[in-house]
Amino acid sequence: MTSEKLIERLCSAFGPSGREEAVAGLIKKEISDICPNAVYDRMGNLIAVMRFGDTSAEKRKRVMISAHMDEVGFMINEIKSNGTLGFDTVGGINESVMAGRRVSVLGEGGLMTGIIASKAIHHKDKKEREKAVKTEKLYIDIGAADGDEAKKYVSVGDFAVFDSPFYTFGEGLVKAKALDDRMGCAAMIQTMRALKKQPPEGDLDACFCFTVREEIGLSGAKAAAYRIKPDIAIVLETTAIADIEGVDPSGRVADVGGGVVVSVMDRSTIYCRPLVDLALRLGKQKGIKAQVKRYVSGGNDAGTIHKTGEGVKTVALSVPTRYLHSPACVASMEDYHSQQRLCEEILRAVCSTEEI
Repeated sequence: MTSEKLIERLCSAFGPSGREEAVAGLIKKEISDICPNAVYDRMGNLIAVMRFGDTSAEKRKRVMISAHMDEVGFMINEIKSNGTLGFDTVGGINESVMAGRRVSVLGEGGLMTGIIASKAIHHKDKKEREKAVKTEKLYIDIGAADGDEAKKYVSVGDFAVFDSPFYTFGEGLVKAKALDDRMGCAAMIQTMRALKKQPPEGDLDACFCFTVREEIGLSGAKAAAYRIKPDIAIVLETTAIADIEGVDPSGRVADVGGGVVVSVMDRSTIYCRPLVDLALRLGKQKGIKAQVKRYVSGGNDAGTIHKTGEGVKTVALSVPTRYLHSPACVASMEDYHSQQRLCEEILRAVCSTEEI
């Protein structure tokens, strides 16, 4: 399967925070020939451990490689008498990207299509037209005639996600919902394949963790790190970058096409400097395009992983992504391949060095 096909399959799956089981099932099937003993923990994280070298060696490196399976979405909190659905957001979604968007709602009978809608522009006054509609004034229309019909298909507490097709365009660009962080999940799968084909030289436990609930508080990664007790962690992510017209260069995090983004610091983590330096050095040595995250923003599973136990030396490798947390995230396949390759090279390097 090509990288694009793998990412498309993962992005197309339904998987908001708390309902990641469809994504986890796809991944478990995809890695069944590599790591048939992959397990779910109590939180729903999918954990696959690959062991290399002398399994009895005392000084084995234990590395956690992490990417989260969940995506931003919506939770139904009201079924109105006219058949429309009130909702709240699951994760950070800007109100400006919601109105008019198609969504998939998971009810008792399965997935159904809905539209996020609001009062028509013809019925809005001048002030209303100048502002994005607040979430509480939006609703999801599933085509139900009234509340009784809607209740046959949907219940309060059900979830929804953007319904947006994957496609390629431009010079190696891809567009999809949920690139955050299904791209990271795809890179982990392909790294597992690469390590199985050519095992690293050294004593290594590579613990691949496909985590849950990153978008609403990092609780999945916290539980996984506590279970694994890693020495080192590599977090594979996407990062919002603002490399668009009208944004001052000082406010741009990174650039699409500039390679994998290596973080020095974000809002929840100061990363291990020797690992950051190793990542950048390997990028130069192996001809892998890499760039430093230039602006302190955001956060990811590293925020809880690095504080686990006695502390975990952590590095984050991100794919620069435009329009994050929207139905039309955009990233470069070249940057994705840089992320996957650099993750693989770091794993090969850390198990054969005493520096880290």
